[in-house]
Amino acid sequence: MTARTSLITWILFLFVGLCFAPWVLAATPAPMLPTPPAPALPAIVSYVLMDYDTGQIIAAKSENLRRAPASLTKLMTAYLTYQAIQNGTLTAQENIPISNTAWKTGGSSMFVQPNAPANVDQLLHGLLIDSGNDAAVALAEAVGGSQSGFVTLMNDMALRLNLHNTHYSNVDGLPDNNLYTTALDVAKLSHALIQQFPQVIQITKEKSYSYNGITQRSWNPVLFRDPTVDGMKTGLTDASGYCIDATAIRNGRRLIAVVLGGPNWAGSTNAVEALLDYGYRFFVNHPVYTAGEKVSEITRSDLSPMHIPVGVEQVVNITVPKGHFSELQRVVEIVPNLQAPLKKGAVVGRLVFLLDGKPLKSVPVVAQTSVEKAGWIAQIFHKISNAL
Repeated sequence: MTARTSLITWILFLFVGLCFAPWVLAATPAPMLPTPPAPALPAIVSYVLMDYDTGQIIAAKSENLRRAPASLTKLMTAYLTYQAIQNGTLTAQENIPISNTAWKTGGSSMFVQPNAPANVDQLLHGLLIDSGNDAAVALAEAVGGSQSGFVTLMNDMALRLNLHNTHYSNVDGLPDNNLYTTALDVAKLSHALIQQFPQVIQITKEKSYSYNGITQRSWNPVLFRDPTVDGMKTGLTDASGYCIDATAIRNGRRLIAVVLGGPNWAGSTNAVEALLDYGYRFFVNHPVYTAGEKVSEITRSDLSPMHIPVGVEQVVNITVPKGHFSELQRVVEIVPNLQAPLKKGAVVGRLVFLLDGKPLKSVPVVAQTSVEKAGWIAQIFHKISNAL
């Protein structure tokens, strides 16, 4: 074999070796595994798993099915009480006279008495930990003047919070055909309650409460099983089944799990844990935009300026299956036939996030500058500029 032939043979050997070297093969990315489906939970009538930070629904089953809420009704009672404290019409330490009506209310009780006033903070503890119907009536009378007045406030607030499948007929959740809600609406109300009045968690995380010498254990069974759970409420009647509205925080991330119509406390607790584990194991939050960041631009020759930057007003995070963030699609949809003048900050459309063609989330986009209608000379100039 000549020296030239040997050199050629060595080069070919080196080339083939490099092509099939293990490190070359390892550089090829492995395909992502599909995200497992959400837990089926056949024993549960309906459920919702929501990410608190993004407000996205991670998993759901019959989420808009109207159900008897039982004592989950007290979430709205608590919400309106906290709002009254915020507005200054009540204070947390203010003593509330206990009426005979509140004292004689049936069902679960914190055992208030007419001649022993309780303050608002104590009643909130009795409402959310003991699930006291007497506490609910006492707070309703203090905030709304009467139970009927308070029910009106409850339904007004349900409309404001976009709880489209919720209607209240009493303040405590005792059975009534005109009292109903859905798993989705309970999750949305819980989100609003935590967001606007985070101090509620300081109550709902407690495993017991003592009032007037009586100590009662929290009705929430998930608190005693999962140390990451710190709220919120349960409900039980013959019509509602075993209902749990739970929230947990793991590694700084909060989820809300709502289970309606469970067969027993153990079954509903297992369902809540299955949902929470699913959300934390297979989904993650990603930051997408900072507040005020530009996301797109509108170009219209009949507007001044012709190029209008549009962006988001708030920080935008998104919940996606782990490993699939790079597949996220973003589409900006501008309001058709947008008319000037527009003020800076006016909503001009929405930004839609899609994964595999399915919408995950949408947020409003706003004009980042004031916009006027362009004069005819400016329009001609704009058209010439576009043509160039």
